[in-house]
Amino acid sequence: MPSGHYEIYRNGEKIQGGYLVEAMCDKPDCTARIDRGLDFLCGETPGGDEYGCGGYFCYEHQYMAPDGQHGNRCFLCRDRGTDSTQTSPDAMVVTFADA
Repeated sequence: MPSGHYEIYRNGEKIQGGYLVEAMCDKPDCTARIDRGLDFLCGETPGGDEYGCGGYFCYEHQYMAPDGQHGNRCFLCRDRGTDSTQTSPDAMVVTFADA
């Protein structure tokens, strides 16, 4: 499959995908200009998979995948497939001391 331009099915609708396809961030009310390349994809597979919805989101509205998974996640899918009680290795811990 050429990576610059291709067709995919997402939520039963055929859309254009690839880094040559100009688009806007899929987050409602965001007007950031992006492309539909893998860099902006939520999940690991164009069209969606068990890890993400297959939407395309600007850098401000996507998050790193959990350890052991690839790709990025949108604001809705970022916690999918993770244990919400487990702390993140990227978490910052702040301790306040009495002055």
